[in-house]
Amino acid sequence: MNSNIFDRGLSLEEAFFRKKDAELIALHRKLENIKRTRETLSEVSGIHNAKVLDKLIELEISPNILSSMSVVPLIEVAWADGKIDDAECAAVLEAAASNGIKKGSPDYCLLENWLKHRPPVKLLEAWLHYIEGLCETMTAAERKSFKSDLLGRARKVAEASGGILGVALKVSSGEQAILKKMESAFS
Repeated sequence: MNSNIFDRGLSLEEAFFRKKDAELIALHRKLENIKRTRETLSEVSGIHNAKVLDKLIELEISPNILSSMSVVPLIEVAWADGKIDDAECAAVLEAAASNGIKKGSPDYCLLENWLKHRPPVKLLEAWLHYIEGLCETMTAAERKSFKSDLLGRARKVAEASGGILGVALKVSSGEQAILKKMESAFS
């Protein structure tokens, strides 16, 4: 009988350590995956700030959608009033095309999805961190030019809906708030 108890104890102990080993292996794989993702994000974006890269990973921004980050301001402005009208949609697609996003590409498909279904709030947060890290890699002149170009395209989307009867208040207060938040990312 003592032998059975001893054998049962060994069996439980082995099961416990097998479970712990599996947990440690899973954690190690997860950490290795994060490390590879961080390295790839750094290569693709030119960002080397580990905190910024970790925040992008935490917000589930993978290297394969990093190029789509350039259209986030357009999408956020278009959705600022809770819906996207035809003029805003056309302005977003035109701005995306001028930014090199071609119809049929994965970025274009993602953009189309964002035009139909409002993206999660964390997308803007991810974009703000992305810009923070990107600005660290630029000179003051490059940052100023990039900011002007990007906010100019976003403002065109904001103005596309035409305000009240296409005359007054071309940019709504919601759109203005989003533009201001984006502008602050460059500070």
